Amino acid sequence: MNFYPIDYIEPVFRPPSEAYSFILPLTNGCSWNKCTFCEMYTQEQKKFRARKDEEVQADIAKVAAQVPQTKRVFLADGDAMILPTRRLKSVLENLKDSFLNLERVSSYCLPRNLAKKSVEELIELRELGLEMLYVGLESGDEFVLDMVNKGESFESSVSALQKIKQAGIKSSVMVLNGLGGQRYSQQHAVNSAKAINAAQPDYVSTLVVSFPMGEERYRERFVDWEPLTQTQLFRELHTFISHLELEDSTFRSDHASNYLPLKGQLGRDKTKLLMQLDTAINTPEKIQLREEWQRGL
Repeated sequence: MNFYPIDYIEPVFRPPSEAYSFILPLTNGCSWNKCTFCEMYTQEQKKFRARKDEEVQADIAKVAAQVPQTKRVFLADGDAMILPTRRLKSVLENLKDSFLNLERVSSYCLPRNLAKKSVEELIELRELGLEMLYVGLESGDEFVLDMVNKGESFESSVSALQKIKQAGIKSSVMVLNGLGGQRYSQQHAVNSAKAINAAQPDYVSTLVVSFPMGEERYRERFVDWEPLTQTQLFRELHTFISHLELEDSTFRSDHASNYLPLKGQLGRDKTKLLMQLDTAINTPEKIQLREEWQRGL
């Protein structure tokens, strides 16, 4: 992000794989911004608004003049896909004309933002360079989704992911390990796997739910939530992976919040991943785990 001459409204978030991408804000903040586990856009300066078209186009022109070799663009903030297809097409066309070496454009995507977009519209966006959408499933369990005020359901998330797949756009889906707490860990893991199986995304990742600003906001709604221990987190992840039936999805559990970094291709590496988790559960001294000071968001 520091490579690009843009006046960002901090903080700015992006997936780890977009570390060297040109972060282009189409919106500020998140239109939903009610998930009790999320602290990304809670600051006053991150109040949601769609940026004016002239602001966006000026940013593209500035970067094109100073960093013309740009290959990847990430459309920020948390909610770029809420914009009408017409505006998204205009941005993508401008990016394509401005960066001759452009390889891909990606964005976060709330499932609700695709409810009014057709597969045909998404195909148009893909043909203009939109290659990847990052979707926070968080959980496939209806009760857990309600308790964290996600504003989505099993059906709305799966429907959006299937629409993305039909359009030929790649999807990267994130699940939050520990989101259901101790009492709902099993159903959170099993139903999240069911949602992933129904969607067959290109990428699946897990993060451990954490609250750097405290748990009070989360517990106000989810009153009987209790955090999982390290071993319980491994068991939940084991249950999740054991219930996955994926044809060809890249799995990553290597985000800094995870105690045990995992990588593999599912279903090819399912047995290997489960064996690594078995070791972490039963003989943790035989496997390298992250220390608390090494973890973070």
